[in-house]
Parts: sequence; C-alpha cells; structure tokens
Amino acid sequence: MTNDALLTALSHLVSETRNPDTMDIDLLSSLDIVTRLNQQDKLVPLAVEKVLPDVAKGVEAITHAFKQGGRLIYLGAGTSGRLGVLDAVECPPTFSVSDSMVIGLIAGGKDAMFKAQEGAEDSLTLGEQELTNIEFATNDVLVGIAASGRTPYVIGAIDYANKIGATTIAISCNPDSPIAEIATIAISPVVGPEALTGSTRLKSGTAQKLILNMLTTASMIRLGKSYENLMVDVKATNKKLVARAIRIVMQATDCDRTQAEALLTQSENNAKAAILMHFTGMSYAQAKEKLNDSDGFLRRAIEP
Repeated sequence: MTNDALLTALSHLVSETRNPDTMDIDLLSSLDIVTRLNQQDKLVPLAVEKVLPDVAKGVEAITHAFKQGGRLIYLGAGTSGRLGVLDAVECPPTFSVSDSMVIGLIAGGKDAMFKAQEGAEDSLTLGEQELTNIEFATNDVLVGIAASGRTPYVIGAIDYANKIGATTIAISCNPDSPIAEIATIAISPVVGPEALTGSTRLKSGTAQKLILNMLTTASMIRLGKSYENLMVDVKATNKKLVARAIRIVMQATDCDRTQAEALLTQSENNAKAAILMHFTGMSYAQAKEKLNDSDGFLRRAIEP
C-alpha cells in the first residue's frame, strides 16, 4: 500500500482520530493526566457490553471446536499479538489444558514479544505461513486480533482459514473493518479515539484484553472447568497454586485445611477429584472414572 493510500485508510479509522477530551493533556499535571486516562478507560467496558452477543457467538464456536478436538489460535501483531499470546499461555495452569489447545501467534515470532518487529505485520502471506507451520485445520478456530482491523498479517491469515473452511473470529476496534467483513464472527467494540492519538495499546488494548479473557474463560467454563465459581481444574505446579488448590477444596466442601491437604495428597493434587471424593467417599480411581463419565463436569458427577 502506498503512503497516500495508507494515510487515507488511517483517516477513516475511529481509533486514529483525535480525542476532543484530551487535547490539553500535554499541559496537565501527573494526577490530572492519569485522571483523564482513567476517564477514558471507563468507557471501555460499556463499549464491550454492546458486543456481548458477538462475544457469546465466539464462545459457542470455540467450545464446539474444543469438543471436536480442535484448537483456539490467536493471531495478531504488536500489542494485539502480545495480548493473544498472554491469554494463550495462561490457559494451561489455570485450566489444566495442554499448551497446544490455545496457541498465540504474533507477527515477528517470539522475539516480537519483547522487542517491536513492526514490519512483520505488513505481510499478507506471513500469517498463512505460520498457520500452515502449526498444521492449522478445519476444526480449529482462528481469532484474528487487530485494533485497526486492517493489518495485512491478520487479513492474510483469516483469508487462509476461511479458504480451508475453518471458523474465523475478528476482534477490532473500528466498525466495518476489513477483518470484520471477512470473518465468520466479528467482535467490534468501538471505544472511540484514544487519549493519545493512535496509541491503540490504551483503550483498544484494554477492550481486546477483556474480550480475550471472556472467550477463553467462558469456553473453559462451558467445558466443565469450574465448579460454582471455583477454578477446580487449576494445575498445582508451584507453591502458590498448591495453596490455591487447598483453598479451592476448602471453599467447595467446607472442610478444614488438614482434610483438604489429605484429599489432595490422595488425588495427586487434582482439586476436582478431591472435591468429588469428599462428597461421595469415592477413591481417586473411582472419582477419575466418574468425572470422565460426566465429561469433566463436577456438578454432574456429584449429583446422584
């Protein structure tokens, strides 16, 4: 794209327009600056609220894919890509899932997580190549993330995923964006102009983070990864998570710490099985079998 064409494209993006509420931000004190930023941030959840039906469609698609053995693939450049990687890497310890179940891809590769690789986002073919590298398949779901909604790296990846018949989800912060127009499901919260013009790591990034949190958290809940509002599938891989597992068992059963620790020892730190053992008197082997028969849903396993 030529410079003239790019300037024209940017001029039509809500996220690139100037914010009338922050025109004097360079004259303010530190407290007044952060107050103004906070005022803008308050608008983000309201914008996300308006697109919750679309987020729910995304959750349904992702849950269906997981049940069919498919994967969730996040793909983006810059801040958008980093947010996708962040959400992906937090799933295994939170929900005890394989690190191949949710994957984050960022333009420029791993180095781009720590140092900007801005030129990589301009390639229409790089996203497709990275999807083929991980053997992206029809039963996977691709979530393309781009605040502008026009990042070539993301457009190319969504085009490829569409071509092979996979479900695609676009997350952008501009209405009627290119990626929203080509994706199966479009999630487009319009947060308005940034406090600092064009700095989409601000409100746009916050909106993206909220939506990514919802997509994985709600999908995992739909897979039976929670009991009430407790993370019963937490993987106790360090001291903090072991303590959290103990607390979860105590909260779910009203047993004391000694009883919770004993149950977790018997269940190899499997909080979900430990809770079922408490309520039913089952052995660990029996609890695992019952949970398997109940598709991992603890409520279903506890019911007579």
